[in-house]
Amino acid sequence: MALVTSSLVQTPQSVRVVVIGSGPSGIAAATRLVEAGFNDVLILEAESRVGGRIYTIPFADSVIDLGAQWCHGEKNNVVYETLERLNLLNLLETTGDTYFKFKCVRSNKDIVPDKVVSKLTEIFYEIIPSREDELKSYEGSAGAIMTEMFWKEIDKLAEKPDRTVVKEYFETAKKANLSLEAADTMFEVSPSNALQFETSEGDQNLNWKDKGYQTFLNLLLKTDDYKKNLGLLGDKIQVCQRVKHIEWQHEDGIKITLFSGKIIVADHVVCTTSLGVLKESHKSLFQPSLPLSKIRAIEGLKLGTVNKFFLEFEKPFEPVDWVGFNFLWLEEDLMALRETERFWLENVFGFYRVAHQPRLMQGWIVGRHARYMETLSEKEVLEALMWLLRKFLSHPVPEPIKFTRTQWYTNCNFRGTYSLRTMYTDELRTGAWDLAAPLIDGDGKPIVQFAGEATNSHHFGTVHGATESGWREADRLIHFYQKKSLTK
Repeated sequence: MALVTSSLVQTPQSVRVVVIGSGPSGIAAATRLVEAGFNDVLILEAESRVGGRIYTIPFADSVIDLGAQWCHGEKNNVVYETLERLNLLNLLETTGDTYFKFKCVRSNKDIVPDKVVSKLTEIFYEIIPSREDELKSYEGSAGAIMTEMFWKEIDKLAEKPDRTVVKEYFETAKKANLSLEAADTMFEVSPSNALQFETSEGDQNLNWKDKGYQTFLNLLLKTDDYKKNLGLLGDKIQVCQRVKHIEWQHEDGIKITLFSGKIIVADHVVCTTSLGVLKESHKSLFQPSLPLSKIRAIEGLKLGTVNKFFLEFEKPFEPVDWVGFNFLWLEEDLMALRETERFWLENVFGFYRVAHQPRLMQGWIVGRHARYMETLSEKEVLEALMWLLRKFLSHPVPEPIKFTRTQWYTNCNFRGTYSLRTMYTDELRTGAWDLAAPLIDGDGKPIVQFAGEATNSHHFGTVHGATESGWREADRLIHFYQKKSLTK
């Protein structure tokens, strides 16, 4: 990246573009620009790796995804459509009913009958989400209307299950739902979160077989293995380059100062840093301060925390015919747990099998307890999880031969997993549209642009939403220079 000031006549060939972040939005923006003839493109990545919240690592019999894991939907999903265009749909497969045919085990080791679980799951995951009209007119939180709807449906049942078990199921189902919303509680989630999000039709849990989500980054970069060859971007990505300041009204262009002390000058910046990082550092990161509408969006939107556990066993976890199981706490056991140092286990809602990994079990934890879990040592976390499994399961639980967990919140380059709209978002009357709005100069030229899943109004929280946002900002620059060339 040249440090000289730009020439008087700027063209795609000479203009200097810096993309901050090498997640799917940053990769999508940079590759689109390079393919359109922008020669001077540089990605600055704070981590020591490329990929952002796509993070595939070798583990057990193949790989695991510490971040994004599934392609959610087929129609109007640019990830799926990219594979379809390249005749590569064979890279994906359905995960099936793993997350809908789970067992429910109570903390006294009782197993809830499958018939009861099936009916409760149908109500929670099929009947309630379909009632969009009620969401539109509801003024309370998503948690409030979900509770109201759920119990109304339970009261309609001719054959009513034990109400205590139903209550235990509902509490666990809400936690499982939080893994989709990334909220701390459903009572902070706004109904607008569901109303604004556009679900892509088709299978919502398409997995990447034994290759992981890194496959999609390879396709964007047009390489076989981006960890060895960055393909389209070649030497245009610099890792371990954390940005300290962006002086976006500097007389020589946009002055970017790194924590290393290095200074880079650019004509355009595409900022794809996570919403969590913007929340923490926008006041010091941008000089001068961002417009109030942008600040309101940063403060009003939320980046939640969802973490995973991966336990590798010597042989497939038994019973082998269980695809997964959720934990249902008896009230007295839950009260006792909350008085111990392992209180955070309350938000571990279940463990499930992993496609193409027969010896693995994958667990999930959400919310503030997920953030607390990150502060503990790996040894403490594993010991607590083994206690949890042995408390709920009646059969012997062997020690795992390998264990890992994610820590998305304590990583200063992420500070969470994916975004949502809360009641506070509605109160501030803000949204992704404000976060996505570029900073422009007097001539209408985009100076600083914003991309990433949180800037997507309808596909937030997804890789396809992040990718769309990267292409959106690349196209904004491409169209600006096309229009400029036509007016010469």
